Amino acid sequence: MLDVRRMKVLREVAACGSFSAAAESLSFTQSAISQQVAALERETGTKLVERGPRGIRLTQAGEVVVKHADAVLSRLSCAEDELQALAGLRGGKLALSTFQSAGATLVPRAIAAFHRRYPDVELALMQAEPDDATDMLRGGELDLAIVYDFDGIPGGLDESLDKVHLIDDRYDLLVARDHPLADKARIRMSDLAEERWVNSTKGCGCSRAVLHACAQAGFEPHVAFENDEILSVQALVANGMGVTLMPQLALTAVHPGVAVRPIEREAPMRHIYAARLRDAYRSPATTAMLQLLVDMAEEFRPQVSPAGGEAVIAA
Repeated sequence: MLDVRRMKVLREVAACGSFSAAAESLSFTQSAISQQVAALERETGTKLVERGPRGIRLTQAGEVVVKHADAVLSRLSCAEDELQALAGLRGGKLALSTFQSAGATLVPRAIAAFHRRYPDVELALMQAEPDDATDMLRGGELDLAIVYDFDGIPGGLDESLDKVHLIDDRYDLLVARDHPLADKARIRMSDLAEERWVNSTKGCGCSRAVLHACAQAGFEPHVAFENDEILSVQALVANGMGVTLMPQLALTAVHPGVAVRPIEREAPMRHIYAARLRDAYRSPATTAMLQLLVDMAEEFRPQVSPAGGEAVIAA
């Protein structure tokens, strides 16, 4: 394989017309220039330079090497420029995924802040539940994924993920405003054993959380409706079609016909993370987005309202 540094020396010799001028241009000794050209001739197995009374001239083989040296060195220069741009977040791409409620709250703020700071980085966002997001991380489709899991519930996050904790997100009870439990001060999961339920579909982690909480309370819920769309679920509850548990991150906008009540001690809690594959390359853009997500998550930590005693999301 040809040595790129020697190709650069030969190109400079051709441009300057002599070994001495090339040596001065490159801050080499004339002897070093001669040695580099001789070594390149040994690599190519042919003569590249002819010396004459009017200086040096390239052989046909030398002209071929210099022509390709121009192209190679130009591409290397472009690569160096692009690498510097990536390191300085003046270019590149970042692909991330999120689940529905984080995609309606935390993630858009982080993306907007990132875009303001690094407008030249191309961002891509897609919606995915943790299992699908993990597969996309493995397939190289994503750099970063917003995911969640639960304590004590089977089907947790894959051990291949490197996770950065963002927030813990407690589930609250949603009932219609005219439901008997809407004004009850203390509610336990066992109080919900005879209720009809609106739950997420079986492919959603929220469904597992609800079913597990019910099982822990000693009953299997009567699921009348399944729906993964937050506002549709709230509308069904508001119209008396059932009760549900919903994470607080999904309750930044609450249907006016719904009452949100805390569950005593037994409420599910999901842990939300920004995740990438363990040992995967972490680009400067990934590192910057991780920090923004951690900073933005602070705004979405639950706070307790002194008036009603109900936990609400800060943002």
